[in-house]
Amino acid sequence: MAISETARLKLLQPPVGKVRVVLDTDTYNEIDDQFAMVQMLLSKERFDVEAIYAAPFFNKRSTGPGDGMELSYQEILRLLERLDISPDGLVHRGVTEYVGPKKEARQAAAVDDLIARARAGSPDNPLYVIAIAAISNIASALLKAPDIIDRIVVVWLGGHALEWPDTIEFNLKQDVGGAQVVFDSGVPLVLVPCRGVTTHLHSTVPEIERHVEPHGSIGEFLAMRFKEYSDDHLGWSKEIWDMAPVGWLLNPDWAPSVIAPAPILSDQMTWSVDRRRHPIRYVTFVDRDPILKDFFVKLKDFAAQK
Repeated sequence: MAISETARLKLLQPPVGKVRVVLDTDTYNEIDDQFAMVQMLLSKERFDVEAIYAAPFFNKRSTGPGDGMELSYQEILRLLERLDISPDGLVHRGVTEYVGPKKEARQAAAVDDLIARARAGSPDNPLYVIAIAAISNIASALLKAPDIIDRIVVVWLGGHALEWPDTIEFNLKQDVGGAQVVFDSGVPLVLVPCRGVTTHLHSTVPEIERHVEPHGSIGEFLAMRFKEYSDDHLGWSKEIWDMAPVGWLLNPDWAPSVIAPAPILSDQMTWSVDRRRHPIRYVTFVDRDPILKDFFVKLKDFAAQK
């Protein structure tokens, strides 16, 4: 299904007011998905959170994409328990295989739920898909139901800056075929690159111990995840890049962006530019301070209310 340039550009404008969102996350892969998820759930003034999808991942923390998805699903449940939020009807398992070079839609509860929620909306009330993982769930939904293209806006943390010599980044490199599906589909896309854009979105153990750990069981859990990621904390900081897409949706001034042609993703994981391509919104900078301040304040307020 095609979408007009006028309609796409309208959907690419930063939203005003409360927005419908779903989160697609490989939560157990790293420690920053947890921070992003908690900030999203504590931002009730801005987000109507409709669903959370567990995404696949495969590295030393899993035995394969399906195992990574299940580990992420269980981590989502641990976070919700500490936030006193029921997972019933909210959390859905994602695909267990990547879309891959053959660009095959994979089946999963998350894919079907995303399609149903997108179709329940409209171009005037789109569903914002906060994607902080391999893009397999979203690519599968677009392949299975191309009619949703004008009813969703994908906000994806993936790849590196367009001027970077390569775009071999974890979320992107796991499912290059899935990423190509998304870039070539024409879906309204807000691209939040990693190296060269979100690079300085870090925190440190002293900052986490002061502003996160004291605030309830959820603060203790997040601090534990942060600190256990490394045995050597001397001069060490940790990326929390996954907070950037949530930050852009909370306040686009925290992540300035421009309209640019959709890049072409090569099989070798490099960017090519064709200025005749459809437009996307491209984040050029991320201001860590207001994003983290917003998170710290909301976490403290949440703990104080319990």
